[in-house]
Amino acid sequence: MSVLAVSFLTSLLITLWVIRSSHLHSKFSADSDTTAIQKFHSHIVPRIGGLGILLGLIISLVVRRFENEAVGNFGLLLIASSLPAFLFGFLEDIIKKVGVKVRLIASFIAAAIAGHLLGGWLTSVQILGIDNLMLAYPALAIGITCFAVAGVANAFNIIDGYNGLSSMVAIIILGGLTYVAFQVGDTQIMIAALAMIGALLGFLVWNYPRGLIFLGDGGAYLVGFWIAELSVLLTARHPEVSKWFPLLLCIYPIFETLFTIYRRVILKRVHPGMPDALHLHQLIYRRIVRWDNSDQNQQLQIYRNSMTSPYLWLLCLLGVIPAVLFWRYHLALKGFAMLFAISYAWLYWAIVRYKVPEYLITRR
Repeated sequence: MSVLAVSFLTSLLITLWVIRSSHLHSKFSADSDTTAIQKFHSHIVPRIGGLGILLGLIISLVVRRFENEAVGNFGLLLIASSLPAFLFGFLEDIIKKVGVKVRLIASFIAAAIAGHLLGGWLTSVQILGIDNLMLAYPALAIGITCFAVAGVANAFNIIDGYNGLSSMVAIIILGGLTYVAFQVGDTQIMIAALAMIGALLGFLVWNYPRGLIFLGDGGAYLVGFWIAELSVLLTARHPEVSKWFPLLLCIYPIFETLFTIYRRVILKRVHPGMPDALHLHQLIYRRIVRWDNSDQNQQLQIYRNSMTSPYLWLLCLLGVIPAVLFWRYHLALKGFAMLFAISYAWLYWAIVRYKVPEYLITRR
């Protein structure tokens, strides 16, 4: 557990330093646009929380290398692989001009580097027909792997809308990865997952509930990449782990992304990257956490922001719990994935039509 403690303390202290020194770098690092359609914070906040998470990972895994060289080297190679995804996200946090397409390409490249350095490629998705093609054409397997990793990295950026939302969802998912890695005896993946959990907890101290710092694109892409790559490696190394285990484990951010594309492209006929305020977490903020929108008390607005996240943590658990229970059995995992998709769609349309059960609504 030393890796968790070191990553936690490093992330905690680095993030505190970023917050306390914000007057020196806020011109570049702050999220000062509080009026954009997808924004729901009321004051200027640093958005480079990913810096503390990255340094927490680096220092904890360097320390771990002295205890176990193989485990430490694995973690450091994973960090090296993640740098394109992190750096282009971090660049967006600073200059605010790096498009989604560029960040996706950077994540795609990061996945290719990780596949080369760590040997983690998907050779099966347990879908009839596609598996045969992946075995026959290795380039297809490489492309599907990189696409999946980049997609999950972007998905965590999409759900990063409220204090503690994306980071706690990631901690819950990483807990599931840690458990299954322990079950199959993969120390390298287990330690890497624990290192990220510790770094996220250090960040979360300052992010939830007060929102003193944001994860930012760099942090979100780093976290999403880390989870996706550990998932790929876990299923590639251990055939007994169903390929549908990580899919159900990450079903909330993945399905949020797919539903967003469907909603924008099919229903609204706009570009899938066009920002809006119609994500599930945004609807919950406006229609379930029902507070008087005219209230200008900043502390109450921050509290309202933070009250939104627990609803989505519970939604995430609807995928994580069955994934952890049935990690070997792909038919059960497919069934629960379908059930989650139906439940998500029902909840979304229920909120849109103001048909949410009264007991789910919080009021001031």
